[in-house]
Amino acid sequence: MDMADWGPVLGQVEVDVFREHLDDEDALVEALAGYEIVVLMRERTPFRRALLDRLPALRLLITTGMRNASVDVAAAAERGVLVCGTGGLGTGTVELTWALILDLARGVTAENVGLRAGGPWQRTVGMDLAGARLGVLGLGRLGAQVARVGLAFGMEVSAWSANLTEERAAEVGVRLAGSKAELLSGSDVVSVHLVLSERSRGILGAEELALLRPTAYLVNTSRGPLVDESALIEALRAGRIAGAGLDVFEVEPLPADHPFRSLPNVLATPHLGYVTQGGYRIFYRDIVEDIAGYLAGKPVRTLE
Repeated sequence: MDMADWGPVLGQVEVDVFREHLDDEDALVEALAGYEIVVLMRERTPFRRALLDRLPALRLLITTGMRNASVDVAAAAERGVLVCGTGGLGTGTVELTWALILDLARGVTAENVGLRAGGPWQRTVGMDLAGARLGVLGLGRLGAQVARVGLAFGMEVSAWSANLTEERAAEVGVRLAGSKAELLSGSDVVSVHLVLSERSRGILGAEELALLRPTAYLVNTSRGPLVDESALIEALRAGRIAGAGLDVFEVEPLPADHPFRSLPNVLATPHLGYVTQGGYRIFYRDIVEDIAGYLAGKPVRTLE
C-alpha cells in the first residue's frame, strides 16, 4: 500500500491483498468470488474463459503491464469484464539480464557459496566479456538496451529476429545476423528478448540449442515458453552448453522438484526482472488510476 496513494479510491473500495500463489481454479474461485475488481501481478495467475465464467461478480480485471498472454481478453469482453493495464519500467529486466550474464561469466554465486562454506580459494576462471560475442534474440526496447550494455563492455554484438531490419540494427549499433542459426552458432552469450506469441513459442528448441557452442551461455529474462524446457534441460545435463541464466519458466512458481532448481550449471531467479521499487511504484500508481477511471465511467489503459 505504500507504493502509491490510494486516497482517490479508498473511500469507494475495500482493498484485500492475496500474498500466496493460488494455482488451482477451485481455490481461485473460492478466494475471488464476490469481488468486482481483481488486480493481477504480471502473468502469475492465468485468467482463462473457464475461470472468468465462474466469477460472475467480476467487472474490472487489471494486469500490471500493457500485455498479458495469460488473460483471455476476448472472453472477458464477452462476459462484460473490462481489462486494463499499467505502465512499467523496463530497465529492471535489463539490469537483471546483466546480473545473470555477469554472474555466469565470473562465477560470482559459485565463488560466494564456496567462500562462505570455507571451500577452496578461487575455484573458477572467469570468461572475458570484452571481445566475446553477444547474440541478442529480439531487438525491441529491452533487447536494444541489453545490446548497448554489451557494446559498453567491449563485446561484439549481433541481433536477430524474424522482422529485424538492417536499419534497426544500425540504429542500435549492432550487426544484423544473417539468420537465427548464425546468431546462435556464433555467440558466446545468447540473450532472449522476444514477445511470446504462437509464432515465437518454442523458438529455441532442441535443433536450435544444438547450434550453441559448448562454451556458450543462454540467458532468458523474457518468457519461459520461448525456450523448450525439456530440450534445454537435456542440453544442460549433457554439458552441450556451459550454462543458463533463467528468470522465467514454463510454470511459475517453479515446482519444488524442477531440475532448474538443482542443475549445477543453471543460475535461476524467481522472475525478478520487473521487481524493482521504481517499477512497482508505476504499477500501483496506474492501478489506482485504472480503478478510479472505472468507477467514474471513464476507463483508461484498456486492453483489447
